[in-house]
Amino acid sequence: MWRGRRGLLRPSGCGVEELRCRRREREAALRKARREQQLVSKRLLRDEATEEAEGGRVVVILGEAQIQEFLRLAQRGIEEKERERALVSLRRGLQHPETQQTFIRLEGSIRTLVGLLTSNQALLQLEAARCLHELSHSEQSAVAEACLPATSYLLTYLSGHSSDFIELCLYTLGNLIVESEAVRRQLLPQGIVPALAACIQSPHLTVLEALGYALSQLLQAKEAPEKIIPLVLGSTLPQHILQLLQPGPKLNLGVAVEFAWCLHYIICSQVNNALLITQGALTTLGLLLLDLAAAVQRTEDAGLELLVCPVVRCLSNLLTEAAAETVGGPMHLQDERVLAALFILLQFFLHKQPSLLPEGLWLLNNLTANSPSFCTSLISLDLIEPLLHLLSVSNVVSVLVLTVLCNVAEKGPAYCQHLWPGLLLPTLLDTLALSDTEVVGQSVELLQLLFLYQPGAAQAFLQQSGLQALQRHEEVAQLQDRVHALQQTALHG
Repeated sequence: MWRGRRGLLRPSGCGVEELRCRRREREAALRKARREQQLVSKRLLRDEATEEAEGGRVVVILGEAQIQEFLRLAQRGIEEKERERALVSLRRGLQHPETQQTFIRLEGSIRTLVGLLTSNQALLQLEAARCLHELSHSEQSAVAEACLPATSYLLTYLSGHSSDFIELCLYTLGNLIVESEAVRRQLLPQGIVPALAACIQSPHLTVLEALGYALSQLLQAKEAPEKIIPLVLGSTLPQHILQLLQPGPKLNLGVAVEFAWCLHYIICSQVNNALLITQGALTTLGLLLLDLAAAVQRTEDAGLELLVCPVVRCLSNLLTEAAAETVGGPMHLQDERVLAALFILLQFFLHKQPSLLPEGLWLLNNLTANSPSFCTSLISLDLIEPLLHLLSVSNVVSVLVLTVLCNVAEKGPAYCQHLWPGLLLPTLLDTLALSDTEVVGQSVELLQLLFLYQPGAAQAFLQQSGLQALQRHEEVAQLQDRVHALQQTALHG
């Protein structure tokens, strides 16, 4: 790893620049991986009261003749109740994948269902929409394609007056959008983005949550960065999303979770994050982070982590943008408040959701990477020791903790004085004894910075370790001559 680079380690400081460059390359690769880890899913919306009333019934697989009979009764039944019952029976049958396949193979079945959806009888419209919703939840792409003729009408009904019906249409569209490129190709020119922008002004929380789901599905399409996100950024959606993420008594957890993920997908596309920053995204997310840190201290309710995760990801990715440096500082908030809130959340993750620890540490890395003030706050708030305690959690966490410490050390001698020796010396001896090469490599990078900036650190380390830890790893063993060179530089430079 280090072969062929010995000539770069001179008192000119090239060594630090080399370390910084390599860390940034790794971080870029990690950001790319995070952008590609998206959450495609489908939702099934069913009326709980109806399901409970029908709980004793077994879902029956319907054959062609039964489906045709239910469609005939729904279309031409004598009484409206009879027609409604036929659609209810059809809907229950469509909960089974085999019935779904039979249904889409029948000629005219979707056309009949669309006809009922567009009828002037509200109950029949609602049941037809529920049938389409069951079809939209299918795991078979052919079923979603078959629903294509209905999508234009579902889009039109988003401007209706019934919040329940709008909610159902949104979840159905969300399911179909993620499954079928053909559906997206049809809906985009028909104005799905303006229709969603109109919906976001609804006073109904159920509609807003469904809207957040449908929008998040749309934003995850493979063509989203080129064809969809520019339209979203050009609409009023971003401003309304940020309003819905404002902390306070009106913040609704379910709505906020959906739109936080929407914001995450927009940011990950990197289409125009500078626009989001100028609209106040950093400030809004920073205040929300503080609010969430306060919330996890006063409640045991599960679910907060569902919001913390996308908020932390959004902040992490926005902080990598050049525009974040030109708007008056990250989040326009005091460094101490942000770091205190983040460490409260890290402690919460450690005990409640340890899988989210890397998310919080990734944010801490981005906060400290180019900000001496955040590194100063990390030291002044005595947060180095709690950070070191996280090294025992996992190798992934260890690498991120060590990366943050490298961010602090590279700021220069004054910062290294606060790191060394303290708990750091025995801690680094322990990490160098691990078998994970990435942890060891990051430990070595931290040592290099300490040796470069802290006179006597190299000698103290060599005396305590006896180089035994270094000799356990071939990659680190090759660093011994560089350690001695750095020692000489520190002593005589």
